[in-house]
Amino acid sequence: MTKPLMARATAVWLVDNTTLSFKQIGDFCGMHELEVQGIADGDVAAGVKGFDPITNNQLDQIEIERGQANPAYSLRLKHNPAAAGEEKRRGPRYTPLSKRQDRPAAIYWLVKFHPELSDGQISKLVGTTKPTIQSIRERTHWNIANIQPIDPVALGLCKQTELDRIVQQAAKKKAAEGGLMTDDERRKLVSTETSLGMSAEPRLPASIAGLENFSLSEPEEKRDTADYSDAESFFNLPDDPKDSDDEDDDDADSRNRR
Repeated sequence: MTKPLMARATAVWLVDNTTLSFKQIGDFCGMHELEVQGIADGDVAAGVKGFDPITNNQLDQIEIERGQANPAYSLRLKHNPAAAGEEKRRGPRYTPLSKRQDRPAAIYWLVKFHPELSDGQISKLVGTTKPTIQSIRERTHWNIANIQPIDPVALGLCKQTELDRIVQQAAKKKAAEGGLMTDDERRKLVSTETSLGMSAEPRLPASIAGLENFSLSEPEEKRDTADYSDAESFFNLPDDPKDSDDEDDDDADSRNRR
């Protein structure tokens, strides 16, 4: 069912000006009945001005009368060309003014810890624009030196279930493409609960990677195969060529003297 324009303001008007049940108003405005009850109690939509659906051609008076007479009756939205496609409107989600200053920190966190997410996914998740995401990816943002990565869930910009769902979608997409994932990438592409339940995989530290085939033993061809099983063979060292040359020189000198 298509929602009326300015659904929350319309709910405020119906609460203030009719005796319709909270469920009837909630079903008509696309809200939960407890949220409508919160409007009636003043806890929700405080300060929101009511929007008259009758004068704005969204609801007929006869529909309100039927609903007040029968609590099980569902109000029918009057066709309004301006409301067509209101529910299908696309674009980044609305972010309250008080939290907009936190968006760069959330974007930085997503770019750093979930680089597999596309700009479009990040834009829908935290309600930002692609140029802003690109400037943080390329570190050309005007305030990049002061931005610290903070989890968007902790900042209240999205829910944990939304973050897990979008990460799982990225995981399925990468798996369909047949790309091989490292251990770090695999841990990033799953939810927090699944990641904590994984068994640790032993691996060498990066500082000594590549030394697993290193051996302190000497190659076979360079080993000395001489037999030193007895003392004589051990002390029976080969003659030094220099000593034999010296002896030849001494013999030649003695012959010359004769």
